[in-house]
Amino acid sequence: MTQRHANRISTRHWVAGDTLIVDLGVRMRVLSSAPRGGGLRTTRFILNHQVPSHPPGTDTTGRTWEHPSHYLRRLAETHGVEPDCVGLMTAVPMTQLVTHREERDGTWVEGFATVGVTNAVRAGEPVRQVQGEQIGATAGTINLIVVTNGCLAVPAMVGAVQVATESKTGVLRDHAVPSWTGLAGATGTGTDAVVVASALRGRGPWYPYAGTHTEIGSMIGRVVAECLLQGLALAAQWADQRRT
Repeated sequence: MTQRHANRISTRHWVAGDTLIVDLGVRMRVLSSAPRGGGLRTTRFILNHQVPSHPPGTDTTGRTWEHPSHYLRRLAETHGVEPDCVGLMTAVPMTQLVTHREERDGTWVEGFATVGVTNAVRAGEPVRQVQGEQIGATAGTINLIVVTNGCLAVPAMVGAVQVATESKTGVLRDHAVPSWTGLAGATGTGTDAVVVASALRGRGPWYPYAGTHTEIGSMIGRVVAECLLQGLALAAQWADQRRT
């Protein structure tokens, strides 16, 4: 378990079984594409849960899973977490969780990521299917959680998502990660999710913008890039182990 303190905000995170639990310490404003609690909301907890390689739906054994949001709500309750949490799913083991943190002039940015690229894709490719299933139903996704004690205006939160995505795509391109279809230049995976959490007004430094020309945006870009670099290395090791 780790703990961070700055500007009246203390966060901690731990892994319980197959689930990363990020306790923000206080309710924060969160913008995300998460299956549980997605959109713009306030919450104290963010979860990233490992599921089998076939997520909720019907897997290859014919077993039917419940709706992801309902599943994550029940999971939160089993861990004593408030049900209004933000929750993510991945097939990447939590042993491959990576984190990185930067701090400058009283503002900090911390990133958490699980990185899988077996269903990597280039944005704009036609949707394809494998044996009647969308490739997104198989293992491999990039889940990004970015937390800052800065207070981001809503446009800045959108900008933070943009910067995080640009940084992720830049690392994938730099490392020539291909699409699962064989095309060059994957920009992400078909099931990526991103979460940005920032302080409520008055609890941290105010940022009206968070683009790449801002200090907070620059920090977000570096934190995400470092998480992707670490995550790709672990993903490669995992793939090598499965082949041997």
